[in-house]
Amino acid sequence: MLDLDLIEQMLIVAMALSTFTCAFIQKTKVKFKKSNYLWVYSFFINIVLGILFCYRFTPISFPDSLWVGLFSFLGADSIYKSLEGKLASHSQIKKKNIIEVPKENLIEMEVNK
Repeated sequence: MLDLDLIEQMLIVAMALSTFTCAFIQKTKVKFKKSNYLWVYSFFINIVLGILFCYRFTPISFPDSLWVGLFSFLGADSIYKSLEGKLASHSQIKKKNIIEVPKENLIEMEVNK
């Protein structure tokens, strides 16, 4: 069974990463005289920064960080938009980690002063 939550988290991270990698590649592509090798350079940068970005800022594992780099290279924004109606929103993912206790279930403790 597909882990849609993990895929969605990886796409969200890849969207953020693709912003940085796109700017970095635009600044450093001047060193390439032939544009034939630019896609190899872009792929390498996306994979390396994907691994480093995931290692530092997310709990995503190493093999999954390779997928994040690939998604960033392929264009995470367009992939995410094509899946947008089919996946939960980011706020819904955040709400899954919050446990709400009804007011009537709260236990009040007296503190001795």
